[in-house]
Amino acid sequence: KWYDTAEPEDGPTITRMREVAAQHGMVLIVPWYEEAQTGVYYNSAVVIEKDGSVAGKYRKSHIPHVGPCFWEKFYFKPGNLGYPVFDTSVGRIGLIICYDRHFPEIARALGLKGAELVFNPSATVESLSKYLWELEQPAHAVANGFWIGAVNRVGVEAPLSTAKFYGSSYFCNPRGQIVAQASDTEDEVLVADLDLGMIREVRNTWQFLRDRRPETYGELTEMLP
Repeated sequence: KWYDTAEPEDGPTITRMREVAAQHGMVLIVPWYEEAQTGVYYNSAVVIEKDGSVAGKYRKSHIPHVGPCFWEKFYFKPGNLGYPVFDTSVGRIGLIICYDRHFPEIARALGLKGAELVFNPSATVESLSKYLWELEQPAHAVANGFWIGAVNRVGVEAPLSTAKFYGSSYFCNPRGQIVAQASDTEDEVLVADLDLGMIREVRNTWQFLRDRRPETYGELTEMLP
């Protein structure tokens, strides 16, 4: 039955969200279950410009297969679009989807491409990774000098009524400080002013990009035996 919820990019969900973006003059990040073709499905998200046009798409690259409820290799194919950064009217946006956030290599790739705002739409539960929620992503923000918008849902969902989604969505600045955070139990719209000028200030102070030694990192891309 889950396959029945998948839609192509021109399906009703993205079409409606494009209308909403144009109606309100807002840039939107919209995750959805993408049907690329019959039998090929991705966990994807689009960036929609304030005029309703699609700025670009990202497909989740790292697919978990772990309890209590994340057996995702059954219904998602690993993404094949790389780690793009999208130029928008509100800044340069990068995307990380859920489990991707555990891999600092993605954050680095987005930082090197000039991302200013990185959004991470997620659906994650208390028993698995709550203590990491406010640890990993602020570290990504500091290491790469960008803003993070970390998004998680609340509540429970049948048939996994024992798995509680803990919400706690937040914005984190390039210094790694959480500047606004939503509830861990209630649906909420979180609003914050993000000063993109802080990116230059932080990067000029912490010269992590200048001091990188990529010529010494070859082992990072070697395949495990």
